Amino acid sequence: MNLKRVEIRWHGRGGQGAVTASMILAEAAIYQGKYAQAYPEFGAERRGAPVTAYTRVSTEPILTRAPIIEPDVVVVLDPSLNKSIYMEGLKRNGILVINTKKSIGDILKDIERSDVKIARVDATKIALEVLKAPFVNMAMLGALVKAIPIVDIAYIEEAIKENFRPKIAEANIQAMRRAYNEVELS
Repeated sequence: MNLKRVEIRWHGRGGQGAVTASMILAEAAIYQGKYAQAYPEFGAERRGAPVTAYTRVSTEPILTRAPIIEPDVVVVLDPSLNKSIYMEGLKRNGILVINTKKSIGDILKDIERSDVKIARVDATKIALEVLKAPFVNMAMLGALVKAIPIVDIAYIEEAIKENFRPKIAEANIQAMRRAYNEVELS
């Protein structure tokens, strides 16, 4: 995969923080001296409704504002979402970063594709243990940057500190680092 420009599509539900994670990744990339875009796709916005967000990270200026139709990476915050929606357009040799208890083998059977890499982590468990709430976004961000090192983890931490109050930032950094260390890669 070309790390000069990586396009990421996030899938979650309202309230899980997909949009926030997308924006923090873009902010961290900019801190690292890269170019980045982050934007949500708005629909019927309500807690629990499916949400999509996008992030582009590049070593060169990003001239397009087009939607990401064929992402290099798909991040799934809620595994109950329809797989045909989140798998749509994922490039061959792309990466699926998914919040699940399932094994990598079971995930590959579920998605019926052998041409993608899997990064799986039980982000819900991590969030409940660390944050005492099911906010999985920062854990998924940790899993993402372990699966594809597009931004150094120190810049992710810096962006988290810029966006959250100190106590909340520290808990989110802990969740992010734990997922970074616990993610399983195919």
